[in-house]
Amino acid sequence: MRLLLVEDDVMVASGIKLGLSDAGYAVDWVGTGERAEDVLRSELFDAAIIDIGLPHMDGLELTRRLRRPDMASPALPVLILTARDALQDRVQGLDLGADDYMVKPCELPELLARLRALLRRSQAATSAVLSFGPIELDTANRRATAQRNGLSQVIELGPREWTVLEYLLINAPKPASKDKLLQALTGWDKEITPNAVEVYISRLRGKLEPHGVALRSIRGFGYRLELLDSGAM
Repeated sequence: MRLLLVEDDVMVASGIKLGLSDAGYAVDWVGTGERAEDVLRSELFDAAIIDIGLPHMDGLELTRRLRRPDMASPALPVLILTARDALQDRVQGLDLGADDYMVKPCELPELLARLRALLRRSQAATSAVLSFGPIELDTANRRATAQRNGLSQVIELGPREWTVLEYLLINAPKPASKDKLLQALTGWDKEITPNAVEVYISRLRGKLEPHGVALRSIRGFGYRLELLDSGAM
């Protein structure tokens, strides 16, 4: 999942970005509302975390502008993360289009839980567990398993294999585009080539097929999860 962090305090931003990155998110950071507005007109993110006390354009105005139809994702999930705890600020932030509001300082586990809830709502999912056939991905506990004959077998995944599988499960049974997978895997400070996506796809195939799930290539678009025939296993 790719997140945009909008925070003008370098130390605060560094700490939040580190915590989110360690949790498996690709995080891009900007320090002003103007820069965030420019970025969100042309690039796709899965959610934005916005401070209110930004220089020039504050986070409330940025949140209002993000809901305009000329943005790349006008329905982008927005979490306001700010030191302002007045009732008026909370009400105004939510009324302007924020999906959630947290007061700093906050505990990382709660921030991660709220992000997961926002992402589930944006993807019309009601559970922290994503599944397809025998494959289950517990996004809260970062645990992948395959269910067979009443038994649960852990599937060991690297961070980027996890990200790819998460996107595939979110889209299943529809295909996930290669471009979207590439965006989910990297931020501005990292470079991953389209060929690298194929490497992670290949690794996942080797881990999913023994459990009866195939990863099919859709020419010119991306990849899709499919159940293997029991006779082919």
